[in-house]
Amino acid sequence: MRKSIFAVSLLAAALVSPLANAYQQGDVIVRAGAALVDPNSSSEDLEINGTKAPGTKDLVHVGTDTQLGLTFAFMLQDHLGLELLAATPFKHDLQLKGVGKLGSTKHLPPTLSLQYYPMDSASKFQPYAGIGVNYTVFFDEDLTSEAETTFDNLDLDNSWGLAGQIGADYLITDNVLINAAVWYMDIDTTATMDVVGAPGVQVKSDVTIDPWVYMVGMGYKF
Repeated sequence: MRKSIFAVSLLAAALVSPLANAYQQGDVIVRAGAALVDPNSSSEDLEINGTKAPGTKDLVHVGTDTQLGLTFAFMLQDHLGLELLAATPFKHDLQLKGVGKLGSTKHLPPTLSLQYYPMDSASKFQPYAGIGVNYTVFFDEDLTSEAETTFDNLDLDNSWGLAGQIGADYLITDNVLINAAVWYMDIDTTATMDVVGAPGVQVKSDVTIDPWVYMVGMGYKF
């Protein structure tokens, strides 16, 4: 009898144990990993003091970069979370079609998203989808030494835009998880440069970056 009771107790514990992995209201989930920003860039015609230069569309290309990505999520309810995306600064090369590297810029893309987790809260596998707002800060804009013979004072405007994401966690212990996530961000900026030797002459272009952001890493549930 005692052996039977013990066996039943073990079975009950095995059945109940997945509940320890539950995503529940009040949980905090911290994730970290490699984040790749892959811009889907395009640009409008260059403007010189407000006058468009025909045939100069899509001259600007923005390169990719990988940095440390961090996300901090708080479960508002069992199936609803609020997440902040952060990262170490990304650095992107700026290429000018037919010319080569024009310069580079760094940016930070903090993104706040409302997430929906459709699976039962006891499931170890937790896919999710989110929608939110991105604010991109550009800084440390630099021109190459070759470009500085023609241009000066490269500047990129900061950007507000929408962001969407899908991702998934898999809990390998009660607290430790592996994660993969993808974001699509609406990032638009205006790039301006002064022309060397021509005071008051400025070149401008509206640049669409709209990157896909891919992140793979680990996480911890508190």
